[in-house]
Amino acid sequence: MSYKITRINEPYTYEAPGHYDCLTTRLHDPQDVNDGAVIMGLTHFLPGGRTDFGNNVMESIYYIVDGEMTLKTDDGETVLKAGDSFHCGPGTNKSVTNTGSCCTRMLVVLHNPNAKK
Repeated sequence: MSYKITRINEPYTYEAPGHYDCLTTRLHDPQDVNDGAVIMGLTHFLPGGRTDFGNNVMESIYYIVDGEMTLKTDDGETVLKAGDSFHCGPGTNKSVTNTGSCCTRMLVVLHNPNAKK
């Protein structure tokens, strides 16, 4: 069994397709621990920052650290505030938009069902 600690100054930034007016940082990648299947990142959305409406192949959990985001799904829209979370399965259509007046930090956990076992 292996493990990885990511210190506060160690996350790296990357360009996430379909993300606008935000800074995406990666805390953990699947290759960090054995043949892992989990990705974790922290995204900082400016007011008005958003993602395209669409889906991916991964199970997803979004946790609002601070600020607020409007979540859109095929069932409608709701506002997620600090302390709220959203969990969805692969193939679920969704988008988020920072409709608040300050930067929102959102912790993102993704599980890739196609990862090596």
